[in-house]
Amino acid sequence: MKRTLRGALGVTLAASLLLAACGDNSEKSDAADGPVTITVNGMPAATDEYNRANFEKDIKDFEAKHPNIKIDAKEGQMDPKTFSAKLAGGQLEDVFYVYFTDPSNLIAKKQVSDITPYLGEVPAIKDVRPVLMQVFSDSKGKVYGLPSANYSLGLIYNRTLFQQAGLDPDKPPTTWADVREAAKKITALGNGVTGYGDFSKNNTGGWHFTAELYSIGGEVAVKDGETWKAGFNTAQGKQVLQQLKDMRFTDKSMAEKQALEYADLLTQMASGKLGMMVGGTGELPNIVNQYKGKYEDYGLGVIPDGKATLGGGDGYMFKAGLSPAKIKAGLQWLAFRKLNPDRVDADKALDKEKNQPVGIPEPNIWTGASEQKLIAANTKYANVPAANYKPFNAASSGVPLKVEPPNAQQLYAVLDTAMLKVLTDPNANIDQLLKDAETQANQILATVK
Repeated sequence: MKRTLRGALGVTLAASLLLAACGDNSEKSDAADGPVTITVNGMPAATDEYNRANFEKDIKDFEAKHPNIKIDAKEGQMDPKTFSAKLAGGQLEDVFYVYFTDPSNLIAKKQVSDITPYLGEVPAIKDVRPVLMQVFSDSKGKVYGLPSANYSLGLIYNRTLFQQAGLDPDKPPTTWADVREAAKKITALGNGVTGYGDFSKNNTGGWHFTAELYSIGGEVAVKDGETWKAGFNTAQGKQVLQQLKDMRFTDKSMAEKQALEYADLLTQMASGKLGMMVGGTGELPNIVNQYKGKYEDYGLGVIPDGKATLGGGDGYMFKAGLSPAKIKAGLQWLAFRKLNPDRVDADKALDKEKNQPVGIPEPNIWTGASEQKLIAANTKYANVPAANYKPFNAASSGVPLKVEPPNAQQLYAVLDTAMLKVLTDPNANIDQLLKDAETQANQILATVK
């Protein structure tokens, strides 16, 4: 659901995959050391002159380094509207872009190649975060793709309001109970300031309900044998809604105006009228660039309670039936362009030159020595107050990452209703809201194959 990566779009693939054949018609083997051409997507449109030029330069540099590999690049990334047709018609690129919500379906439908035997083509593979590798792996540990970027949700807060309310801006709340108490103090500042904000419109409410439920150990959907069913009509689901209802009507630490969506909370945060909201690193540049906030005003903490966090990202997979030579060539391309810690310093220098934010914690797919190179580059070229994100950096690696549930957008639309009701009706019956949502969710999840 993240508004920059749009990870939730990938969930539409589950149905479209049924249109494609699942045979084992592998390509004829390419000569092990002979010329090989691979098709890849992800090339920026010609109208995006800066990024297109960088992409084309990468191709030129890669082909100079690997004279036996030819890159046939295509524009575009993941488009659910055309994916099924490309897959069924044999037009899917050899190496193609996916969201974190896509791999499990693609692997289950045998639409991707097992690349496990060839991972040695990626020298830095040992430093990729295991939790991200799991997204591209099956239950037996076989690997079918690689991550290239990630995000996870935490707690965005206004450091200036924290100081004014007598709160320590370097120690944001780490539990939902702490969030509730901090929100009261921030709201007491008056002048139209509210302590905490949340979504309840256009699927954003269901998105945040999912994140908040994950954070206290709950599940939105659970697999029962070969089928999925709703998992949120539980004590944890009730806890999420009850706290929001209490903050809205008992504490009055949330705004009277509700039915809020993405732009609404970011506007409030940018204007200095909102103390806290659930969000990720992608929201920080949006608050600043689109809504005219200032980086120095905002901190980022770990998701409260931290049992898990909703996250996402993107990566690349290899279509089924590729020859070993093409798989190796594709891995070498990704190792050069996407999983190359040795180019982090130069990339960050260029980001700073182009006035892109440097020093924000994510994306960060790395551990070990590779992560240290990223940290060093972020420190060297930082143009945002990286110290503001120390609470997130210190704790986020210990919080398990969970991706969005199947048919996420449809589930989010259902859960919007419950979120909106508890934020607008002091007499809302939470048990009934969850029961009604569960019935609808089970109908939606029954279509997942």
